[in-house]
Amino acid sequence: MATENELLRRITARPDVFGGKPIIRDMRISVELVLSLLAQGVATEAILDDYPELEPDDIRACAAYAHAVIAGDTLAAVSVAHS
Repeated sequence: MATENELLRRITARPDVFGGKPIIRDMRISVELVLSLLAQGVATEAILDDYPELEPDDIRACAAYAHAVIAGDTLAAVSVAHS
């Protein structure tokens, strides 16, 4: 299983995509969308079915990103790769 740091490398940001909000692997799928779906009770399997380009570790990466942000880290400390 991937470590939190490995998972966080899946989260990127590009100024030209969603105004620089965190996205998954440089795709046009935002972390915010995935977290919203999870919060609504959508199962991981259903998200993966609806977004076949996603991988299970992408879903875990979104959770790891949310955890890192609310764990007291500053946003600067939770850096994302910029493309």
